[in-house]
Amino acid sequence: MMPPRRVLLAWSSGKDAAWALHLLRQRPDLEVAALLTTFNETAGAVAMHRVPRSLVELQARAAGLPLWPVNLPWPCPNEIYEARMSEACARARAASITAVAFGDLFLEDIRAYRERALAPTGLQPLFPLWGLDTRELAFDMTRSGQQATLTCVDPNRLPASFCGREFDANFLRDLPLNADPCGENGEFHTFVHRHPAFSQHIPFQKHEAVELDGFVYLPLSPL
Repeated sequence: MMPPRRVLLAWSSGKDAAWALHLLRQRPDLEVAALLTTFNETAGAVAMHRVPRSLVELQARAAGLPLWPVNLPWPCPNEIYEARMSEACARARAASITAVAFGDLFLEDIRAYRERALAPTGLQPLFPLWGLDTRELAFDMTRSGQQATLTCVDPNRLPASFCGREFDANFLRDLPLNADPCGENGEFHTFVHRHPAFSQHIPFQKHEAVELDGFVYLPLSPL
């Protein structure tokens, strides 16, 4: 038998990345070797979700995987982003990693960008969630025991009051019909604190929601 291929998983701290980890670990031909997360180096938090790095480190520990941080200025010029991601890809190749997995669902332009960016590196892009029905996927996540909190809401797409809610069956029932159940169009972002792939629950504290740069964020901190 061939040894499993080593995979680097793009890790946002949210539900889609966590579900991708769950699916990847069911494949005997693949081994998730590390989690790759981009951080706003000034805020010390995930670039879009604004989840603090300390909580992402706890997620990685609970998943039993090393965390590979990529620190980015904010705002980040594309040439800096691509240069630092190129360094991460070189590190992956040196670690005998042959693929990078993403939790993308259906946005063709984002997938095409990732495929173009990885083409010169020799690393294969993997999309374990691609094409799944997002409503069925959302309910599968909630039924699995995965628990996530909404940390960011775009108030132009979703009422600001949804920020801080749990991603559960009640949330999905209350979601407006024009919103994607997985938030793939940018309606919301999440932080996963309980998951079948985690050895333990991630304890955290919620703070009062704030509005920044046109988005509503829920500040979090470890307990």
